[in-house]
Amino acid sequence: MPSSSTNATTKLVADSLLLKEMLSGGSPEEALELSESLLKRSRSVEERDHQMEAWLRMERALLGTIGSEHIGTELRWCVDRLSATSPGSPLHGLALLNLGAWHRNRGESMMALVTLSDVSSSNGHPNDVIGLSRLESGRILCEMGDFEPAMRHLWVAMGRLTESKMTEEALVSGMEWLDMALDDVDYSSPRMSERIAIAGPREAPGNSSIASHPDDIREVVESILPVVLKDLSGGARDDLGLVLDAGDLIGEPAWGFMLESRLAEIQDNRLIEALQS
Repeated sequence: MPSSSTNATTKLVADSLLLKEMLSGGSPEEALELSESLLKRSRSVEERDHQMEAWLRMERALLGTIGSEHIGTELRWCVDRLSATSPGSPLHGLALLNLGAWHRNRGESMMALVTLSDVSSSNGHPNDVIGLSRLESGRILCEMGDFEPAMRHLWVAMGRLTESKMTEEALVSGMEWLDMALDDVDYSSPRMSERIAIAGPREAPGNSSIASHPDDIREVVESILPVVLKDLSGGARDDLGLVLDAGDLIGEPAWGFMLESRLAEIQDNRLIEALQS
């Protein structure tokens, strides 16, 4: 028979699921009220739960229950607590992602990159969290004009997120990689797998660029085509434009022919004009 403390913990976990439903369903006022109650319970003798307390404090910080000047301190506390109680857990990874996003939003790119680098397989984090951290790191490096590591991070993100069945996030990673890759294409360039295998730590980010191999472009386009071809509607389809540009650059007319055959479904006027020219 479960002990009273076990029953209390089970009840706390069950009530936290209700909070998650409120957060995803857009009920902020009710969520705030319930989260305050759950936070008190997670600190009580009867229902003490360090991980639950960290998650609740993190969610409440993101919901704006504390002053903006204290959010970073609170998110750092959550990271430190989870580093001590459950390092490498999905929740620990999520805390690092949130802290990294907070640094990025403040324009603290280097701090964001350092924080996100703590998410790794060597630290035991799950595949999907690693993929999301690499996607975010790739975006930051791209903003900094450091395209060589940005492309590596996005390539890793695409692979990890694909393995985790996170189709939309993998698509985004692939499209952002492709957008950079089309700037310089060279058959003599190393493949991305080779670049990743030999990559080593650097003293600091800088301005860098690399040429992409056509076979990598082909791999990315063929991985995203099944997703983007499901629905060709929408007045601004930059994704389809990238596919068309990629085909032109590496001499693969099949992608353009595929889009031409479904011209009636396309609503992006720029794309229609390009296909008819």
